[in-house]
Amino acid sequence: MGTWKRFMSGRSFTDWGSKGLRYAPQEPLHVYDEDGALLGEYFADLLVENCLVVELKACGAIINDHVAQLLGYLRSSRVENGLLINFGAPRLYIKKYIFTLDEEYPE
Repeated sequence: MGTWKRFMSGRSFTDWGSKGLRYAPQEPLHVYDEDGALLGEYFADLLVENCLVVELKACGAIINDHVAQLLGYLRSSRVENGLLINFGAPRLYIKKYIFTLDEEYPE
């Protein structure tokens, strides 16, 4: 993980904990395939309240590959909500993504 991501995932989000939100930087999440078999682990930049994956970027602009990466993380870890945050552009970029598990994995 780069220096910028390490800084942002640790120090800048400490006020979340003071507001009662549970968050964990570099939290391991189980990764599953379509059949539900455990494939391994993915380390989320931040996991908030065990239900929100935060993917941090420090690049000039968000591209489709960044969005696809987050959606892939949500799909394979079976977490429905994600935030994509880019600190590297001239303007702060924050966008929420929702991956509905009911449609992908009906019970």
